Amino acid sequence: MALPPVLRHRDFNLYWFGVVFSQIGTRGTVAANLFQVYVLTKSIPVTGLVGLAQAVALLVLSPLGGAYADRVDRRRLLQGAQTVSLLVALGLAGVTFSGNVQAWHVLISVVLTTAAATFDQPARQALIPAMVPREELPQAFSLLNPSRELAILIGPALAGILIAVQGPGLMYILDAATYVVLIVILGLLRTPPLIPDAKANSLVTNIREGASFIVHRRPLIWQLMTLDLSATLFGAYRVVLPALAVDVLHVGATGYGLLSAAPSAGALLATYVVFRVVGTSRRLGRVLLWSSIGYGFAVALLAQSPVFGVALVAGALIGGFDAMATTIRQAAVQLETPDELRGRVSSLYQMSSRGGPALGDVNVGWVAGLLGPITALTIGGLVSVVYASAVLLHGGRVREYQGATEPSHDDPGPAPQVVDPPDAEEIGDGEPVTPPGPGRPAGD
Repeated sequence: MALPPVLRHRDFNLYWFGVVFSQIGTRGTVAANLFQVYVLTKSIPVTGLVGLAQAVALLVLSPLGGAYADRVDRRRLLQGAQTVSLLVALGLAGVTFSGNVQAWHVLISVVLTTAAATFDQPARQALIPAMVPREELPQAFSLLNPSRELAILIGPALAGILIAVQGPGLMYILDAATYVVLIVILGLLRTPPLIPDAKANSLVTNIREGASFIVHRRPLIWQLMTLDLSATLFGAYRVVLPALAVDVLHVGATGYGLLSAAPSAGALLATYVVFRVVGTSRRLGRVLLWSSIGYGFAVALLAQSPVFGVALVAGALIGGFDAMATTIRQAAVQLETPDELRGRVSSLYQMSSRGGPALGDVNVGWVAGLLGPITALTIGGLVSVVYASAVLLHGGRVREYQGATEPSHDDPGPAPQVVDPPDAEEIGDGEPVTPPGPGRPAGD
């Protein structure tokens, strides 16, 4: 049986493996952070501060990370960010094993790791089009997203086991080891240095160019961001998982690990369907909206689950619907964005795709503190259903989106250039070149 075309690219295969392996540590650490804070404080609102810590770093630094992803070699930027996260993981492991760990230690580590990720994630997203041709981008994302879910499936489950055996410190040590692996793999990639021409202007100008592109030239991306936020701000289920596992379903640390991993299991089970749909469907906008509706209903089902088995099924449904919606959104952002703006646009999109869940942890956390985890999560899931249903019924650009085969008659060309005053110090710094990706002629 012949391999799909997207799997015939050496660099993409290496990168794919590295991302999956690194995510095992990252996602396991997120689960360990939440559990550790909850055990230390016995407070859902305080546990929600993990999300607030992520949100602060994301919202403050994401635009800067995206601007740098369009100014420097993206592989080197990735390696630097991974090194910072490696050192943070080792530090948190040390203070945890010392027996003196407090909740604020965990929160500080979350801020630092997320700060590094704000430079890491835009560069990751912008690097992918250099490894596969444009027409294979949807399939690349349909593999990367569910494959990362494999790591998210293993990570939290492994975190639950390691916490039960020795505490969160073991998870943090494993996290550090996975960062080392990705750093090495990035050094093995054969893609040429990726240094677009954004360095000709200042950082502030670069950021304004990215925002202007989204708002004025690609309203589809802005609409996808609002759809994402409607689900993540109100349907942020992960912050209540410790309370559901410990206080409602009474399944302890091991059960929490399994419940945290259930969405990833659902995403993996949906991998073949996602791959086929994004590669063949011409109605991806409708698929996206129905998946968003299904996500909201699945979140409400998780909240109302009377027994552990039903909760696991609900978690799997959350993962399956989210995998479909996320793949379509991420591929659309890359397809709609020229290479010289991919870092900045990816970083601004990251503010909703990653900042939304972080703020959602805070939002659902404090509502759960007032109304209880069951009521808070039920309301949040139904909000997601209502918003996606309204977009589906109203119609417009999102509903009619077709994907990679969509005609480019509405392509307005490059984003408007916002030029600094003549005395700006950074004008004329170097002559960076943007290399074409594989399968695409120069100048595309």
